[in-house]
Amino acid sequence: MAIDFKLKDVMHRITTKFYPAYLPNAKKKYVMRTVYEPELDIHDIASKAEVYNITTAPKVIEEGMIAGMELITYLAADGFKIKTPVFTLKIAIPGEYDGSETHLPAGVTPQGRLNLSAELRKYLGEHIAIQIDGIEETNGIIAEVINHVTGEIDLTINAGGIFFVRGTGLKIDSDDLHADETGLFLEFVDSGDRIKIDPVNIALNGQREIRAI
Repeated sequence: MAIDFKLKDVMHRITTKFYPAYLPNAKKKYVMRTVYEPELDIHDIASKAEVYNITTAPKVIEEGMIAGMELITYLAADGFKIKTPVFTLKIAIPGEYDGSETHLPAGVTPQGRLNLSAELRKYLGEHIAIQIDGIEETNGIIAEVINHVTGEIDLTINAGGIFFVRGTGLKIDSDDLHADETGLFLEFVDSGDRIKIDPVNIALNGQREIRAI
């Protein structure tokens, strides 16, 4: 299967703003991020087929994507390197070893490494026009959440595992009157329930990074 990235002459326009740089070694004051970032699941993606003149029925696209992703999951888990027109996926084992190990260390699990294809990188480079909309006036932003156990960014957090929150204006600071409503909160995707991380489990409380368990 192949995707012809030249099939449709589409020019995409993305609005961006300048946000304060959050990495400690940042050389300049700002980074640029897109403003509009709606999240699409497979059903949402398929439903937009007509917008991009894809003639295959949305239902067929959705069913095919679900079946394809399920197959990719099993093949990747069996050790296959998966190469598609959009990405390449392979399994990696994190950590360093002396060669005498008989099993992975506690808490270490195989990870998926996902790289964009050359075709997609070329398409993105040639078909996106950036419209810069000034500086984002905000007192604080969360730029990314890193799962220290798996290395995942903005995906999942392991129960009892260390995770990093990076951004700007993050430091948690409150008086006794507002202590209950101030802190680091996690929200469950399925239920929407929120829990507050116990302050004793916050190892680092900084302006640009918070580390917690």
